[in-house]
Amino acid sequence: MYPVPRVSPEHLAARRRQIVDAARRCFLREGFHRTTMQDVIAEAGLSVGAVYRYFPSKADLISAIAEEAVGGAEAVLDEVRHREPPPPLAEALDRALAYVETQLGDDGVLRIAVQVWGEAQRDRALATLVAGKYDHVRGYLAALVRRAQDTGEVAADADPDAVASAMLALILGWLLQQLLTGRPDRATYIAGVRALLTP
Repeated sequence: MYPVPRVSPEHLAARRRQIVDAARRCFLREGFHRTTMQDVIAEAGLSVGAVYRYFPSKADLISAIAEEAVGGAEAVLDEVRHREPPPPLAEALDRALAYVETQLGDDGVLRIAVQVWGEAQRDRALATLVAGKYDHVRGYLAALVRRAQDTGEVAADADPDAVASAMLALILGWLLQQLLTGRPDRATYIAGVRALLTP
């Protein structure tokens, strides 16, 4: 009997990437709800077993796609959070929106966001996943707010979680406007935010 060859981590990662990319293309083309696992399997050009080995369901695929998008945002916010001196909140927000902008192309993962939000209204597991991802981002924003309190930019008695929730709404609001209308551009939006924040 011949030994079974070991599959390298690189090969496993490449196969996983192949499936996630295929799913993203399907979701963008047909929508999350209309895309089936068979569609993803055909798009990836792999066997049923190969795809299900990595992703047993569409929700698992969405989780992987969301993890990438949110992971990128968290990396940006973490870098901003550790800057010395801490940047003003409007600058931190601009940096977050710059990342969002990179994910808004025709094949950008954030084009799937609205579909996921809609599906989350009827799928409790997906709703839990989405809430968890946004809670995590809110945590990074709250850390930025606490630093802003240390510098006096935000009142010491302000609730960091409440301010972070408002900042998250500003990020998601710009994302939604971009997806639906293609405007305003980032600089115009940030100028509006600065005007709101200036006493």
